[in-house]
Amino acid sequence: MKLNVVERGPERTGTPSSAPPVVLLHGLFGRARNLGYFQRRLARDRRTLAVDLRNHGDSPHGQMDYTTMAFDLTETLAAHDALPATLVGHSMGGKAAMTLALTKPDAVHSLLVADIPPARTGHGSFGLGEEMLKISFPSYLNRTDADALLAEKIPSADVRNLMLQNIRLGDNPGWIIGLSDIVASMTNIEGWPYIPEGHSFYGPTLFLAGGNSPYIQPEHHRVMRRLFPNHRFEVIEEAGHWLHAEHPERFAQLLEAFVAG
Repeated sequence: MKLNVVERGPERTGTPSSAPPVVLLHGLFGRARNLGYFQRRLARDRRTLAVDLRNHGDSPHGQMDYTTMAFDLTETLAAHDALPATLVGHSMGGKAAMTLALTKPDAVHSLLVADIPPARTGHGSFGLGEEMLKISFPSYLNRTDADALLAEKIPSADVRNLMLQNIRLGDNPGWIIGLSDIVASMTNIEGWPYIPEGHSFYGPTLFLAGGNSPYIQPEHHRVMRRLFPNHRFEVIEEAGHWLHAEHPERFAQLLEAFVAG
């Protein structure tokens, strides 16, 4: 499946042609443009591609698992002549990036994974998706009324803002994303694919964690060392799972230093 891509840069002259492109991958219920701030910063010097993963943004819909999503990325980036690439993935996007690095290491130059381990994770997204499917849309909907509609099921304003981008407003409103496919695939999304023994990615890898996030636990570090032996681990203190949104400047500093290195 070829995915929707937003491409930018490099905007400055003299950028080395040998520098791998940087590919930005959003998390569950996100989309490429969520990472626009970081893409614009990186595009000053590097070719960048922000990708809508399947069922998200303007990409096609279908059943999801990480092996399939990694194949989507390979097909899409090959079509854009963007391999090998530096992959930057948050949450679900991080798992897709790790899967690609482990199954097709020649396609990945380096890897930054934001607040997700190579392991099964689950912190309430399944219930959120099911609640969203229960929403009955009126014949016309503006943003204010859409926010009020979501507030009945989502008390968090930050989460509502994330979900609002996935609603088609105006006449005949509804979900833009493949919500039914996402909910049907949630066990796979929260899971982690089988990686055969001996598969590791030896390229430069950075795991970033939010200091207040529950996702990366001490027991995950052993498998991180086994699968990604050339990795570093850093924590953005006072940040939760949405570390790039909560502390964008610190995240951008760490991202830019990693990409430059």
